[in-house]
Amino acid sequence: MHQDRVRAAVLTGFGLNCDYETDYSLRLAGAESHRIHINEIIEATRAGKDRGLHHFQILVVGGGFSWADDHGAGVLMASKLRHHMGEALMRFIEEGKLVLGICNGFQTLVNLGLLPAFGCRYDERRAAVTYNDSGNFIDTWVHVTLNPRSPCVFTQGLTSMDLPVRHGEGKFYAHEADVDLLFARDQVVLQYSEPDGTEARGRRPFNPNGSLRDIAGICDPTGRIFGLMPHPEAFNHATNHPLWTRKKEALARERKSDFDGEGDGIRIFRNAVDYVRESL
Repeated sequence: MHQDRVRAAVLTGFGLNCDYETDYSLRLAGAESHRIHINEIIEATRAGKDRGLHHFQILVVGGGFSWADDHGAGVLMASKLRHHMGEALMRFIEEGKLVLGICNGFQTLVNLGLLPAFGCRYDERRAAVTYNDSGNFIDTWVHVTLNPRSPCVFTQGLTSMDLPVRHGEGKFYAHEADVDLLFARDQVVLQYSEPDGTEARGRRPFNPNGSLRDIAGICDPTGRIFGLMPHPEAFNHATNHPLWTRKKEALARERKSDFDGEGDGIRIFRNAVDYVRESL
C-alpha cells in the first residue's frame, strides 16, 4: 500500500442516509473513500477480500436511522456489527486505526461499548444517547467548543465551530461518576455552547437535546475512536452555513477576499487523514 493512500470506509444500508456527504467530505480531506454496504463489508471481511475491514484505515458509521431506530437509535446496528464483525473490529482498533461515529454512528459506538471505553475496555457499555428532552426531532445549527486537552486525533488544533444537528435521540446520558470521569480524563471532546463560547448549561436552544453537561461528543482514551451528534459532513462547503451570505459580506466590507469555499466540518476529516499518513 502506498504510504500516502488513506482508505476510508463509509457504511451504507438499512437506513443510514448521510453516506454521500460523508464520502464527499473524506475525499475533500484527501482520503480514498468508499461507500460500502454493511453486508458487503461483513462478507468481504470474513473472506479476507478487498473491501473487507482490514483493507481500510478509517471506518465511519454515519448518520441516519439504521433499522428505523427500532429498539432505540443505533441498537440494531451495534448488534449486527458485534455479532458479524466484532473480532475484526477489535483487531482494527488494536492496529491503531480510526473509527468515527456521527449521530446514528455515535449512538452505535456507545451501544457497542467502543465509547467511552474507560481503560480501553471496548466491551462494556457505560453511557447512552437517548430521547431529546423536548420529545421532538430537532433540525438546527449549534455552536460547539472543543477541548484543547482532548487526545482526540480528529479535533487537534480546533477550538470552536458551528455545525448542524438533526436527531430525535441526541441526549448524552451516563451516571454522574462516569460523566465526571469523562471530564477528568479529557474524553469530552466537544460541548454545546452559546455563540460567544459561553457554556450552554443545559439551556435550549444552545444545548438542543438536554445532554448532561452539554456533552456533544466524546472519544476513547486513545483519541482514535470519536463519536459526536453534530454533523461535520453537512458543513462541507461554506455556503452550507445559514449565515454564509452575511459572513461573505462582512469579509468584503473589511476588504478581504479570503472567503473559503470549504466548510469547517472538513477540518475534522482532514485531521483524521493527516493522522493516518503520519502515524500508520
